[in-house]
Amino acid sequence: MNPNRLLTHMKDSTAHMHYVSREISPEQFIAEHTFVYIIKGLMNTYDGSKHQVLKAGDCCIGRKNRLVRYNKAKVNDELEKVFVFFDEAFLRQFQDRYKWQVTKFESSETLIGIKGNDLLPTYIQSLLPYYSHLKIAEPFADVKREELLLILLKSQPELAGLLFNYGTPEKINIEEFMNRNFKFNVSLERFAYLTGRSLSAFKRDFKETFGDSPSRWLVRRRLQEAYFLIEQKKHKSSDIYLDLGFETLQHFSSAFKKQFGMTPTQLAN
Repeated sequence: MNPNRLLTHMKDSTAHMHYVSREISPEQFIAEHTFVYIIKGLMNTYDGSKHQVLKAGDCCIGRKNRLVRYNKAKVNDELEKVFVFFDEAFLRQFQDRYKWQVTKFESSETLIGIKGNDLLPTYIQSLLPYYSHLKIAEPFADVKREELLLILLKSQPELAGLLFNYGTPEKINIEEFMNRNFKFNVSLERFAYLTGRSLSAFKRDFKETFGDSPSRWLVRRRLQEAYFLIEQKKHKSSDIYLDLGFETLQHFSSAFKKQFGMTPTQLAN
């Protein structure tokens, strides 16, 4: 793996999720355990059940094989953050080298909070001189990732149970999962994978659970949520359509009218 893919430093206007870098999935899927440190500004996150705001000095680990949505916010016209990606090959190599003791990781959170640690701010500052064009220069990427992992595990040994678990998602309750994650605009293949199923098994189990196809159910469920937000919460269509998984406002408005016989604007009035 190219070391330039492993650590990413983002500053100023480079931070929207869909174009930050190849490592940040455009479909809001965390493919690898990802350490996030906010240097300046804010990051607003949503994992399907709760919103969280990361401020300057805050850090966390985004859990592999989870869905999350985030957006940036400048403070005093500044935004700067660091992402460090822990891919499986690197983690296996680290584990083989250090023989780290692994215990069961108990938390089910998508974003795992990192406790206050005096070494982390110094570590982040040590990264910055190595960056070139927002990516860390070779051959330092693995060395700096290893240093960070040692800092994290010394402070929170229980993280080993998260980071050194190399299994794929297990089969889970499809109804609970979909009702939590229907707002995420991801492919059916991704939904299937995250529920521990092949695509064909996902479609079959979905039909048995909801009595409809995944595609039709997702549109209807998102539109029901939109109806509630517009009628009861007085939200504007332009403020909610992306958060509900629609790619364009025109598509949202057309689907809404087809479902309810009125446009979102007519409902709002």
